[in-house]
Amino acid sequence: MEAADHAVLSLLLIVAAAFLLPIASHWVAVPAVVLEIVFGVLIGPVLGVVEQAEFIDRLADLGFLLLMFLAGFEIDVRTFGRRGMGQMAVGLTTFALTMGCAYLAARVLGYGLFMTFVLATTSVGLVVPTLRSTRRMATRLGQSILVSAILADFLTLVGVTIYALVEERGTGLNLLVVPGYFVVVASTLLALRRLVWWRPEWFDRLFQLDDPEEIGTRASLTVMLVFVGLSILFGIEGILGAFLAGAGFAMVFRNRGTLGVQLSGFSYGFLIPVFFIDVGIRFDVDALSEEGAITGMLALIGIAVLVKSLPSLVLLVRRHSLRETLAAGALLSARLSLIIAVAELGVRLGAIDRTTEASIIVLAAVTATIAPVAFRILAPPLAPGGSRD
Repeated sequence: MEAADHAVLSLLLIVAAAFLLPIASHWVAVPAVVLEIVFGVLIGPVLGVVEQAEFIDRLADLGFLLLMFLAGFEIDVRTFGRRGMGQMAVGLTTFALTMGCAYLAARVLGYGLFMTFVLATTSVGLVVPTLRSTRRMATRLGQSILVSAILADFLTLVGVTIYALVEERGTGLNLLVVPGYFVVVASTLLALRRLVWWRPEWFDRLFQLDDPEEIGTRASLTVMLVFVGLSILFGIEGILGAFLAGAGFAMVFRNRGTLGVQLSGFSYGFLIPVFFIDVGIRFDVDALSEEGAITGMLALIGIAVLVKSLPSLVLLVRRHSLRETLAAGALLSARLSLIIAVAELGVRLGAIDRTTEASIIVLAAVTATIAPVAFRILAPPLAPGGSRD
């Protein structure tokens, strides 16, 4: 009964935190995710009230998959169509330069290739709400930032997946599973899109607001789990499958009504907070007390900002002002869910140790808090109507 009582206490603490921490985040002007990680550190390694438990890990795993699904769900493929190939080229150039800077920085700091992918990540989940709250989503600057963030998230995830395959299986024909996997995913999405085009009435119920069976939510979760299952069958990381499921669902059903709100409420209401609290519970506090840990952490944070800010100067080619370019670099330097996911994968692969993971988690917390504020300060005032920069 003692173990059962401890499990119940752990669950009650996590449920209470999932409810209260978003409210507290408005008071202290810190993202709720940061408070959730800090709370996990307090109840876990600091106070020892909650220890790692299998049921918490399973809930956290599901929350993690939902987080990646919703990250993909936020991608609007029409963004690329509206801005044309020129915007795509600038986004790809920015990402290539970011990878180059990240590789050099990783070498200088004494890390391996994996840290290149860690430093190249960004956070669409922070970029989108910041652009929306500042009414810059539809502006030229906002669209430039959004395209760069989407490409960084997607290409980093693909790069990490290939890295993991090489580490686990080696090079050669084994890597053909990656293009094979994408062929299967693309074929599935094209078939689904064609079916939606021929029989739209079959799918109307997915987006009904008053559906008591919540068929839309069930269908979304089914698509996510099918894509995750395909990833596992191909020997590919499930996080890529969850991300592609969200992006694919958004591509097939472009007019999704309130489904996104329903999914966010379901996911961010409990399961995703459990993931971030679990990250805090597994945080290695002792790693911070090691000699040189704080100095190394500060250096990592500074480098993480630079590898995003310097490549963002490419936006000057698109006739953005220097102030707009600096604002873009500041916002793109924000990291959160993806960098934490990549760090956890790195520990599992043996590419980084727990000390480095702890530094990365602190990096995510710091940039997630500071980057949106820096963007608001640096971004020039909107023109009347907010339609352009």
